[in-house]
Amino acid sequence: MEQLEDPAQRSALRLEYATLGWNGAEAVITIALGIAAGSLALVGFGVDSLVELFASLVVVWHLRPGGSDQDVERRTEVALRLIAVAFAVLGLVLGLGAVANLIGGHRPEESWWGIAYLAVTVVVMVTLGVLKRRVAEQMGSAPLRSEATVSLLDAGLAAATLVGLALNAMLDWWWADPLAALLIAVVAWREARENWLEAGESDA
Repeated sequence: MEQLEDPAQRSALRLEYATLGWNGAEAVITIALGIAAGSLALVGFGVDSLVELFASLVVVWHLRPGGSDQDVERRTEVALRLIAVAFAVLGLVLGLGAVANLIGGHRPEESWWGIAYLAVTVVVMVTLGVLKRRVAEQMGSAPLRSEATVSLLDAGLAAATLVGLALNAMLDWWWADPLAALLIAVVAWREARENWLEAGESDA
C-alpha cells in the first residue's frame, strides 16, 4: 500500500474515518429510536446519515493514492450520480411519509434519548465540518470541501429534528415531527440536484 506523505492528506483521512464511524453508529441508533417512538423525522435522519456515510466513502476514495486522473474523474462522476439518486429517493420517501402523517394526524411518542443523541450530534458534526473545511483549504480539495458542507448540513438537520422532537415531547405539537421530516426531504432534494449537476461538471 502506498504511503501518504502529505500531513494534510493524512488529517483529511482521519477526519473521514471519524465521520464514517460516527455516521454508521448514528444511522443505527436514530433509526432504532425512531422506529421505537414512531418518529418519521428520526428515521429519516438516520437514513440521511447512511447517504452521508456513502459521501464520506467517496471522499476516502479520492484521497487514497492510485489510479490515473481519468479513472478518478470517472469514479467521481459515477459516485456523485449515485449519491444524487440516493438523496432523491430519500427525499421522495420522506416527503410522501410526512404528508401522509400530517393528513392522518399520526402522533409519535416522546423520544428523550433521541433528543439527547441529536444534541451530541450537533456538536460532533459542527466540529468535524469546521476541521474538514480547514484541511480542505490547505489541500485545495473541492471534494473534501463539499463533504465538509455535508457534515455541517448534518448538524443543521440534527438541530431541526431535535426541535421537532422537543416540541412534540414538551408541548404535544405532534405535527412538528412530520414538519421536521419534510425539512429533511427538501434538503435531500436540494442535495440530489447539486450532486447531479456537479457530476455533469466533472464529466465536462
